[in-house]
Amino acid sequence: MIRFKTLRWRIASVYALLLIAVIAIAAFVLTFEIRSILLDGSRAKVDRISSDIARVIARNGALSAIGDTLPVEEELTTPGYLDHWASPTTYIEVDTPEGYPEGKSTNMGSATLGRTVQQPHRPPVTYSTETTPLGDIYVRDELFQYPGVALVVKVGESLDLTNQILKKVRELLALVVLFATVLVIIGSYALAASALEPIDRLIAAMGRIRSDQLDQRLGWTDRSDELGQLARTFDAMLDRLEEGFARERQFISDASHELKTPLTIINANAQMLQRWADRDPQIRADSLDAIRTESASLSRMINGMLLLAKAESGDGIPRASLALDGVVAEAVKLAATRAAEKSLLLTFSSQTAAGQPLVFGDANLLRQLFTNLIDNALKFTEEGHVDVTLSAEDGTAKVEVSDTGIGIESEALERVFDRFYRTDKSRNRSVPGTGLGLAIVRSIARVHDGTVEAAPNAAGGTVFRVTFPTLTSLS
Repeated sequence: MIRFKTLRWRIASVYALLLIAVIAIAAFVLTFEIRSILLDGSRAKVDRISSDIARVIARNGALSAIGDTLPVEEELTTPGYLDHWASPTTYIEVDTPEGYPEGKSTNMGSATLGRTVQQPHRPPVTYSTETTPLGDIYVRDELFQYPGVALVVKVGESLDLTNQILKKVRELLALVVLFATVLVIIGSYALAASALEPIDRLIAAMGRIRSDQLDQRLGWTDRSDELGQLARTFDAMLDRLEEGFARERQFISDASHELKTPLTIINANAQMLQRWADRDPQIRADSLDAIRTESASLSRMINGMLLLAKAESGDGIPRASLALDGVVAEAVKLAATRAAEKSLLLTFSSQTAAGQPLVFGDANLLRQLFTNLIDNALKFTEEGHVDVTLSAEDGTAKVEVSDTGIGIESEALERVFDRFYRTDKSRNRSVPGTGLGLAIVRSIARVHDGTVEAAPNAAGGTVFRVTFPTLTSLS
């Protein structure tokens, strides 16, 4: 029973049953048609003989009316008269309308073709199959009525040959069906096995794949059917898995590296406190300040990682229609104090109408996105200005944050959005940051169906450009 739970056996069984059913139905229909053809032959023969007898009855009835011959009923019942139409398989009988035999062909012996009583609304000609001592007989009976005369002529044709032929046909068809059933079962299983063999290979390939062997591929480029599409989809899935695992391994490596330094500093200062805090107040103050600073850095890093995970998943994020100009203006306002502390000019200009453009998203996440971009620009700008502009065109909203800071190397423009990636100019610890700010920006943009890119600023520094579909384009 377990074997029949497999897809191969289920497909083979259903396919075989359908074919066997079709063959059986075809055999039944063929048998029925052959029987109909044989019966049609018997019917044509009894019709022909009945027509001959009808002509004789009509002619002799006319002659007997003028006295030139015997009455029709006496002539037909004369012994041996009906033998003219009889044969070894054909029988003739003349009955009264009440069903009593008056004459018959001598080859019938004492047998009769069955009693038929003519009813008032019964058709003048009827056909039936009768079981008699002579065997199964196909009988045609017809009522003849003339002035003063009424009689029923029955012509029967033996069905022995028909039954023998049908028996042979049934036996032959039974053998054909049996042989076809065996072939269908074998062929169905072979067909199912052939069709599912690629799936077995796919299962085997899946079984070999582990987290450290994601470089394996099926490579079925020569198949254009559904299984080929499945294989290509599987290879594409492996590409995404390999890329995802690589990112996660890099994330763990980078996180371990980033967490190692503050944890080492905290541990070293804790040991300093344990040994020298009671003896030297300055050591105690410096150690506590270092522990506080590094703890705050760890807290920011962990919060950034949690926010990044939320943004990348996109699950449970409340979305609503909101005016993007208000969100950007609020982020600029929150950064105004930090800009003033560095004596930098922070400006915001909107080229859209008030309350426009409308986007569909989460205000808190979008505010975080613009805050990160502005903070990043302020962090790497020592003099000059940071400009934030908002525009909308062709169903797309665009926000640009440009600065006059140290800029980004051209080879690092694509990588600045990677987690924990820091350019050579920002690697020293005097520049605050967790290395997650721009990664969070990219993830928030993606979860809102937007994009973000970095490019050199013509006036020096860097420009970050974020685009979102507006509600008009979404509809």
